[in-house]
Amino acid sequence: MRKMWGSSLVFQCLIKPPVKKNTIPIDLKLHNDIRAVERARFAHQVAEKRRLIKQYKMERERQQKLEEQEEIKRLRKEMIPKAQLMPYFDRPFVPRRSEKQPTVPREPKFCIPRHKTIRCCRMSCNDMSGPSQLQHLPSSVEKTEALYKNRGLQ
Repeated sequence: MRKMWGSSLVFQCLIKPPVKKNTIPIDLKLHNDIRAVERARFAHQVAEKRRLIKQYKMERERQQKLEEQEEIKRLRKEMIPKAQLMPYFDRPFVPRRSEKQPTVPREPKFCIPRHKTIRCCRMSCNDMSGPSQLQHLPSSVEKTEALYKNRGLQ
């Protein structure tokens, strides 16, 4: 019995385990790969856009150059040299009198208003004693009255 027990143990140890299927690796989608594809697509769009802009600029420059050439041709056809007229020397230039009214002169204001005088000047004028040292400047009213009297208009 012992042998049987031992042989079955040996037999059980020699049995191979069932064979498993090979594991299939999962295709990983890394963010770097996705970003690289998007970046390549974007770079292609930018290159296409730049190519279109360059083509548009070249077409625009070509159109502008053609327009300028057409304009030059048209101006050359229209330009006919013309002689300038001679001025009339038999009639001398006589200036005419102006129709505007002459300006009315105003007398300058020699008086400085009291609020605009400097304090030191006011104090020095006040400190002076006697009327002989103070000069009296006639006001504009006194000047106009004197003019009226001289002309006899009053």
